[in-house]
Formats: sequence, C-alpha cells, structure tokens
Amino acid sequence: MEYNYTDSLKTRLRRIEGQVRGVLRLMDEGKPCKEVVAQLSAVRNASDKALAQMVAENLQQCIMAEQEAGNKDTDKLVKEAIELLVKSR
Repeated sequence: MEYNYTDSLKTRLRRIEGQVRGVLRLMDEGKPCKEVVAQLSAVRNASDKALAQMVAENLQQCIMAEQEAGNKDTDKLVKEAIELLVKSR
C-alpha cells in the first residue's frame, strides 16, 4: 500500500526543521541553557504532534483500504496504531 502524506503534515515537519535550526542558532550565539531547553521542548512537543497526526492519518487510510477490500474487522489495525504511539514515547 502506498502512503499518502498530507501537505499539512509536511508543513508541520518543515516548521519543526526551522525550530531545530533556531535551537542551533541559539547554541551558536551562546544563549543560556534555559532558553535552549525551552526551544528543544517546543521541538519535542511539535514532533509528538506530527507523529500523532501521521499515525492517525495512516490508520484512517488503512481502515478505509481494509473496508474497501471487504474486511470489516479493523481491530488489529487500531491496536498496531496504538502500539506505534506507545513505542514512540
């Protein structure tokens, strides 16, 4: 199955990429640890949201594909998605 990653997800990841560059800039400028940690925390939160969005969109696509194939039992797909989220933490 080919995965379709949405433009909103790609935009979210580009924003995270910019945040990481910002953290590196803060470090290069010798900013206090507190500022760097605050920005890294923002990167982590943004990354967590991107991950959750990706799993949710993927799950939706997989469930729709299974239903189109005539399989109504999608419990396994939901369990796999939950495991992905749990492992990511």
